[in-house]
Parts: sequence; C-alpha cells; structure tokens
Amino acid sequence: MTNQQGHRLDEILSQQENVVSMWVEYWKDFSTWETWHFWAILFMLIIPLIVVYFNVDKRKAFHIGFYGFNIHVWFAYSDALAMRTGHVTYPFQAFPIVPVHFGLDASLVPVSFMLLYQWCLNHNKNTFLYGVILSAFFSFIFKPLLVALDFMQLNKGMNYFGLFLNYLLILVLAIIITKVFNHLNKQGIEKEP
Repeated sequence: MTNQQGHRLDEILSQQENVVSMWVEYWKDFSTWETWHFWAILFMLIIPLIVVYFNVDKRKAFHIGFYGFNIHVWFAYSDALAMRTGHVTYPFQAFPIVPVHFGLDASLVPVSFMLLYQWCLNHNKNTFLYGVILSAFFSFIFKPLLVALDFMQLNKGMNYFGLFLNYLLILVLAIIITKVFNHLNKQGIEKEP
C-alpha cells in the first residue's frame, strides 16, 4: 500500500469512527428505550422470531430457514447500500451501530417470506406469484405506513415502486439460489451409498 493510499484509508476510517459516534449520540438523544419507536422496532425483531419458532414446519426447517436466511442477507445488503447512498434513512433504530433497520431486515421481512414460502410448499402454490403479492404489501402498504410514522424516510428520488423492484429482485434471487441448493442437496442424497 502506498503512503497516499494509507493516508486516505486512515482518513476514511477516522471519519467512519466519527459517524458511528454521531449515530450513537443521536440514538441516545432520540431513539433509546424511552421512545415508543424503540419498542416498536424491538417488537418487529422479537415477535416474528417467536412466531416462526412455533410455526415453522420442523420437517422442512433447514430448507425454509435457508430461504429465509437468503432473504435476510439480500435485504441487509440492499438496505445497507440504500442507507450508505442516502436513498433510505431510518430516524429510529434499536441498535445505532448496525447500518440497517435490524427489526425489518433480520426478522419481520425474512420471517414473513419464510412463512409464505412454507405455505406455498405445503399447498403446492406458486412461490413467485405469492411473493409478488407480499412484496406489493410491504412496498405499497407497510413502507408508506413506516414513512407516515417517521420510522423511515425515502430520499434522492427513491420511491415505493423502487422499493417494490428491490423486493422482486431479492425474491427472484432467493428462489433461484434456494432451488439450486435444494437440487444440489437432492443430488448429494441420491449419491450416498
């Protein structure tokens, strides 16, 4: 690494530390457990995890869990990107140093898609079709509610249709990746002696 590169990297890291400190201070002033927003976010995190624990089909738990984890990872990436570029802002957070809305990305959205996926598998329904419906619900009903309640802000031209397209992309990626790994798993089982 050149001296110039090292200096630039040190500058970025210093600014990053400052930004994290600013987020923590902001959280202390506006988003702690003393606000109803904090508790709502915490419920968005905890309640879906309890629901999935008691309702996941235990015979397909790994398969459904893999799909849900897939959804979680892609949403965490896309949310982090949207936040870093300033397209989406979350004025209230449960954990100020996590660069995403933890309640949504780690629990509510993945669990909703997991339970829908499970229902589609158990009733031989089209996962993509029902996933589009759930994506529309989140994009055009739930997210506008979050904006109205100041849980979320859309900036720099981001709109609900853009969120919907993001949901669709993640839905397609999760379905394809899950099918590929499910296929590989079946091939591995067939080859076992």
